[in-house]
Amino acid sequence: MRDSTVPPREDCVLRYQLAHWSEKQPDKIFAVFDSEESWTYAQTRSAAEQFAGALQAVGVQQGDTVISWLPNGAEALQVWFGCNWMGAIYVPLNTAYRGSLLQHVVTNAHARVMIVHRALVDRLDDIDLGTVEILVVVGDEPTPGHMSLREFFAEAVEPTLTRPVEPWDTQYIIFTSGTTGPSKGVLIPYLQNYYTGAIAYEGILDSTDRFLVNLPLFHVGGTGLSSCMLAYGGSIAVVEYFRTDAFWEEIRKMDVTSVILLGAMTPFLLKAPPSPADLDHPLRIALIVPLGEDSQTIAERFGVDIYTTFNMTEISSPIMSGKNPDRVGVAGKARAGVELRIVDENDCELPVGTVGELIVRTDTPWAMNAGYNRNPDATAEAWRNGWFHTGDAFRCDEEGYYY
Repeated sequence: MRDSTVPPREDCVLRYQLAHWSEKQPDKIFAVFDSEESWTYAQTRSAAEQFAGALQAVGVQQGDTVISWLPNGAEALQVWFGCNWMGAIYVPLNTAYRGSLLQHVVTNAHARVMIVHRALVDRLDDIDLGTVEILVVVGDEPTPGHMSLREFFAEAVEPTLTRPVEPWDTQYIIFTSGTTGPSKGVLIPYLQNYYTGAIAYEGILDSTDRFLVNLPLFHVGGTGLSSCMLAYGGSIAVVEYFRTDAFWEEIRKMDVTSVILLGAMTPFLLKAPPSPADLDHPLRIALIVPLGEDSQTIAERFGVDIYTTFNMTEISSPIMSGKNPDRVGVAGKARAGVELRIVDENDCELPVGTVGELIVRTDTPWAMNAGYNRNPDATAEAWRNGWFHTGDAFRCDEEGYYY
């Protein structure tokens, strides 16, 4: 029988994971960046402690939110890990936000401190910053009237905790795409993040892998797989965004073994003319979401194993495939510890093969979202009848495969 008890904080909470690996393998590389910078586990811990100390120096406490509005890179990773090192809540924002949408998410985050990239700071002139009191600007050019990262770090203190950071504490808030209304801030506990990555990908990825983080760190695809590699003691390669023309160069140069490919990424890669170099790379695993007709072509042409999954910001990879699935459109089967139903508009379960809404629950507490930030009505609607309602249409066949 599967153990459904909450694991110890050392297994699933970022602060304790990072402390463990920085002591056990301090010189192993944890992160490489497309800027050609790299961090060992010891350096990653030092960066997290530095940022945590600077947050505490300006009065941020455990459980407070901190906004990060940065593109992928070393600074974005330092903000995230620094927040979590001191038990603060990391709130990354989409770098495409502007105007009323930006106003909405900044207000909802309810943070005193915001870290913003120099290229984005002018967009803040058009909105009310609400509770934000301290604006720290990342970038080479000085920004009059705002604190630079150098000034922010100058006042850093030794970071301390008032209590342990627990698996059920909120690790970060990620905003949804807002396809059904204003973006909602999803409260993601450490334990949800652990199940999204380390539990879901057990037996697929391991400590020898280096995962290419080509999705943004304001997206659960970026944070979940980064956390997975931290839990395993593996490593990540962080690039600002997916670029078709640079993809294989990055794979080879950064020694990447695993990657996630979303939507149009796979057709873009297949448009390049076949080459003898197609098999000359360290990549061994590609997670393709959703699984299209060209997945088998990717596997054969580039010599990689293919997996797929179904996930969303609010849940924790409840459906996973086996290696090299051969059914177009399949998402996989329910992973251990997850219960799935396909229901009608009254939450009544539908017969096998009938299309309906997928609803989800887990046997471990805190393994999915803790609701929507400052939005109790949306939380109650999504979690009605004790199940999380995905809003997505699915069907399940007699063999237990979900489509």
